[in-house]
Amino acid sequence: MPMALKWLNVLPAERAALALGFAFHFCVLASYYLVRPLRDALGLEGGVEKLQWLFTATFVVMLLMVPVFGTLASRLPATRFVPLIYRVIAVSMLVFGLLIGNHVAPVTVGRVFFVWISLYNLFIVSIFWSVLVDRFSNEQGRRLFGCIAAGGTLGTFIGPLLAATMATRLGPLALTVGAALLLELAVHCYRGLLARTQSQQANRILDERRLGGSMLAGITLILHSPYLLGLVAFMLLHTSAATLLYFEQGRIVAGSYADVGSRTQFFAVVDLLVSALTLVCQLLLTAPLIRLVGIGGALLALPLATVVAFCAMALAPVPASVALAQGLRRAVEFGVVRPAREVLWTVVSREEKYKAKNVIETLVYRGGDAASGWLSAGLTALGAGFGLVALAVVPVAGVWGGLCLWLARRQARLAEAGPQEPGHR
Repeated sequence: MPMALKWLNVLPAERAALALGFAFHFCVLASYYLVRPLRDALGLEGGVEKLQWLFTATFVVMLLMVPVFGTLASRLPATRFVPLIYRVIAVSMLVFGLLIGNHVAPVTVGRVFFVWISLYNLFIVSIFWSVLVDRFSNEQGRRLFGCIAAGGTLGTFIGPLLAATMATRLGPLALTVGAALLLELAVHCYRGLLARTQSQQANRILDERRLGGSMLAGITLILHSPYLLGLVAFMLLHTSAATLLYFEQGRIVAGSYADVGSRTQFFAVVDLLVSALTLVCQLLLTAPLIRLVGIGGALLALPLATVVAFCAMALAPVPASVALAQGLRRAVEFGVVRPAREVLWTVVSREEKYKAKNVIETLVYRGGDAASGWLSAGLTALGAGFGLVALAVVPVAGVWGGLCLWLARRQARLAEAGPQEPGHR
């Protein structure tokens, strides 16, 4: 362990916080990945052609949720706000487990479950990273975020492993109970992390102070900041590409596997492949790679991996290519790009970290999902094959790469300039 900490350049005073951040992220993502295969399997029950409606419903519900989230963030201190969100979601998991396990309106409940899991995933992960970029500095983020992200990756490994084992033996209720318990553990990790770190932008008084502002403050902050608008563009490009790949994956899997159990097992195996690749990358390569190529070089890995994934699935539309293509792209995303992307947030104000960040990673993310879902359906209706879509992705990836470099340069300038008021970025 000391050798690993030396390789990761971890200071002795940071070890406890690093361990808690690692455990916190593990619990958050293990809870989601425990129920993710069930979500994907139930989403196909109504037919692949209905997926765009589920993505649209997710976006509409997100529109309704963002003001609620903004109101809670404005009126409650983070020390109360974070546990409240996690525990409300944990209770919802138990309710869905009972409904699905007792076969209550299976198609309808399955669709509602798909939408809710798609929402809660973004909220719990966005809140986690809001906490991290608030408690660790820009310099610490470059060194430690890769290792902390590995905690989440371990969760993405254990979650699907449990799901693949339990899906056919114990049923959905066991999966949802496990997810709820992991979210409660995440709350305890969060409180431990607070006790061993301090908010970057003042003293511990901030921990008990509400952020204030209006319920739509996150949107206002984004509109007044070119830097945040750049992060919006990055997110839209990312989610659009991911959604187009997801729809093609759904078509291939639905044509290859006939029942929910086998589909759940396939999705769990893909998640395991992603997790194994990502974990190796985060523990051994992320921090040295960011030091070597910088934030811009790390971000560039995602558009490059996206082009490879589109080409692989277009040339060989079979489950094996889905597993390999999605495995590579998502491993690059979680292993390299996500830690680098979170470093971009270490140079913004505390209000932007909790409000603007959440808007981008929930509303913008699902808005891109919904638009891309209808784009996929429209292209299919027009007879455009996935090969044509793969060709169109290449020039878009070039624009995406330019945006990655601009964001990295802007982040470096903001880090040098020091703290600024929101809207001056």
